[in-house]
Amino acid sequence: MANTILGFLLLVLSVEMMFFTSMGRPATFLQDFHITWAETHIKGIENGTAIQLLLDQTSGCGFASKNKYMFGLISMKIKLIPGDSAGTVTAFYMNSDTNETRDELDFEFLGNRTGQPYTVQTNVFARGKGDREQRVNLWFDPSADFHNYSILWNHHHIVFYVDDVPIRVYKNNEAKGVPYPNSKPMGIYSTLWEADNWATRGGLEKIDWTKAPFYAYYKDFDIEGCVVLGPAGCSSSGSNNWWDGPSYQQLNPDQARKYRWVRVNHMVYDYCTDRSRYQSLPPECLAGI
Repeated sequence: MANTILGFLLLVLSVEMMFFTSMGRPATFLQDFHITWAETHIKGIENGTAIQLLLDQTSGCGFASKNKYMFGLISMKIKLIPGDSAGTVTAFYMNSDTNETRDELDFEFLGNRTGQPYTVQTNVFARGKGDREQRVNLWFDPSADFHNYSILWNHHHIVFYVDDVPIRVYKNNEAKGVPYPNSKPMGIYSTLWEADNWATRGGLEKIDWTKAPFYAYYKDFDIEGCVVLGPAGCSSSGSNNWWDGPSYQQLNPDQARKYRWVRVNHMVYDYCTDRSRYQSLPPECLAGI
């Protein structure tokens, strides 16, 4: 075990996937992230420029940022599990890690049978309340190459992007009594795990373990946000907080056009239209999300 861990550390020490935090310094995976579980299932590849996550019958795995952030833009380039990935979930999310009162912003990539589209599920938790799922079928094969997945989080709205195409907008409707995640710093997490009790067709499609092990790949992390180093937190009006500027308070016309295209052509589930689940619409659906 010691040799395995040492080997991993030597690999990630050479990682060249550089990014800049709001403090303006370059960092490596080893400096700014740590493995949260199953270190034997995560390793550096491609001369240290990418990270491989592995899922088999013994374990999944995950990693997380060492710091927490208040608002900003976070991105990862991910290449998802190819072939028959039914029952697997590759997740990229932010979480306040505050138990029942947690705030959380989720990307969950739901595997499928070979030839079927990958579905990405997004969810928003605010002050412990979630159950705000939306699902979109991706319009490309996300296992053939790396694609960029981003979350913009500011005082005005949360936007989920796929290759700079907005697929989800969650507005700040606190003035209308809707909770919004704006008081708890959040860490950045990613996991690869088994969820065949719900992930594919509501759990009807199970993992085919004869196809294991399953691999997902990550590179080009980008974190531009306010690092919370202690209880003092972050200023909400700092001059470097570009993500709260006028250009980022709403979608521009081109983004709005792409957003409409996604919702019309690729959305397959929206909790706001699920009358079997909600006889009365949640307040944020009435307020306009």
